[in-house]
Amino acid sequence: MNKVLLAVDESKGGNACVSTCLRLFASRPPQTILLLHVNQLGGRSLVHDRISDAELATLREDLETSGVINELADQSRTILEHHRKVLEQGGLTAVKTLIGFGHVADEIINTARAEEAELIIMGACRTLMQKFLMGSVSKEVVDKAEIPVLLAK
Repeated sequence: MNKVLLAVDESKGGNACVSTCLRLFASRPPQTILLLHVNQLGGRSLVHDRISDAELATLREDLETSGVINELADQSRTILEHHRKVLEQGGLTAVKTLIGFGHVADEIINTARAEEAELIIMGACRTLMQKFLMGSVSKEVVDKAEIPVLLAK
């Protein structure tokens, strides 16, 4: 396998994603591990899926102007660096970190396509209430992705 995309965050699911990757590829690592963290602009809510692309673009511009986008990117770098260290301690050293902004499922799918990933690994550890309030990113990725998706618990 050449490229594997790991969609991570600071949750239990993000840790499960990295642990699963380490178990799967301990003896035969992929050429590149793409470690992706996506910042959902507009926060986590029921209305996020109802925000149009134009509204999302305006929101991103406002966040860039105010400097908030830099704070979000710094938080992403901290999360990515944590997961990178875990992967490297497990012997997987060919890691490329990526930061996305926008609708999480779309960013995961678009990044996988742009980077020519062959597999997406992501966490699936949300409670029923979280799924109701925020939706299921993993379900959306599984439904829309053109490559295999492995859900880690």
